[in-house]
Amino acid sequence: MTETVTNWAGNITYTAKELHRPHSLDAVRALVADSARIRVLGSGHSFNEIAEPGADGVLLSLAALPPEIDVDMAARTVRVGGGVRYAELAHQVHAHGLALPNMASLPHISVAGSVATGTHGSGVGNGALASAVREVEIVTADGSTVVIGRGDDRFGGAVTSLGALGVVTALTLDLEPSFDVEQHVFTEFPLTGLDFDAFETVMAAAYSVSLFTDWRAPGFRQVWLKRRTDQPLPAFPWAAPATEKMHPVPGMPAVNCTEQFGVAGPWHERLPHFRAEFTPSSGAELQSEYLLPRRYALDALYAIDGIRETVAPLLQTCEVRTVAPDEQWLSPAYGRDTVALHFTWIEDTAAVLPVVRRLEEALDAFDARPHWGKVFTVPATELRGHYERLGDFRRLAKELDPTGTFANPFVRAVLAD
Repeated sequence: MTETVTNWAGNITYTAKELHRPHSLDAVRALVADSARIRVLGSGHSFNEIAEPGADGVLLSLAALPPEIDVDMAARTVRVGGGVRYAELAHQVHAHGLALPNMASLPHISVAGSVATGTHGSGVGNGALASAVREVEIVTADGSTVVIGRGDDRFGGAVTSLGALGVVTALTLDLEPSFDVEQHVFTEFPLTGLDFDAFETVMAAAYSVSLFTDWRAPGFRQVWLKRRTDQPLPAFPWAAPATEKMHPVPGMPAVNCTEQFGVAGPWHERLPHFRAEFTPSSGAELQSEYLLPRRYALDALYAIDGIRETVAPLLQTCEVRTVAPDEQWLSPAYGRDTVALHFTWIEDTAAVLPVVRRLEEALDAFDARPHWGKVFTVPATELRGHYERLGDFRRLAKELDPTGTFANPFVRAVLAD
């Protein structure tokens, strides 16, 4: 490589022999057809080696492609290029009076990379971001383009694909009429005495709900409710309203966050936690996340509370969210109502990894699936047991990439027979 390239957190330095930023789809096709090993780098917001092509491989960025965003008002869809980020997409969609159903906590991430790794927002009725995708366009190893849409038997493996099928050059997403959202923040919500029915009621109290804690004491330091203004105003008697604007990471400036105190605003300015023009989260961090059946939510939270003296010293914040089931074979929310437990750690890999392993041991009884783009230590042999449609995905990968052009050690370990 002629330049040093790292991921967003700086904990991964890619070893590819070349980095390419082509300016046209023809150049992408030619590069792919001429490469024996290639991986796509999205916004670099993965915290592991999922994008690493290896020293003999090519790293491909789509950021220099024309930022294609084509809204179809009649169909209520948008066709979006593979290098586009959610912040760019959201502004264009909103300008047409339309909306995405949900967004992740930060809008800085690429659409293609987010859906490929199973990234999500929150809400008991909201699926992961891949749920909005209705069609995907993929440049395969010979440089040709394959289009896979809903109704195709392969669609369940085509979106949350870990980059293993080819280069996603465009996606078509479903839209809905634009809506406004209010954000209300509450503080000090207890865990002690909380039962599953109460947890379910809390997580369904608004369109999108997030609980935050530093695990230095039982319970949650903050609760963020994001209410659509076309839905009822929820009562929330379990915690006190915040008296000042909050940031999920203690000590970070609240100006980085989207508007609070019930000030209504467009969906794309409230559903993320962080504003597009500011550094999201703390910036200096590592992240892990585990998604498990929602019926285990309370058991899992009490299990974490039991090891909080191990977790808390390295933790910046932990977020609890919900995700509706989806049908993507490799989605961590595949086939089940899901609770997602997200951990933002300090930026110290050597110190964090043993704590991550201890956390995974605490969650082992709850069928937890790690987020594909975060830090985890779960062995690939164990990961494979969490995905009942892995065999179908393995066959799809062999169909579209028979020579393993898009495989790397991360992918090969997951797909091993």
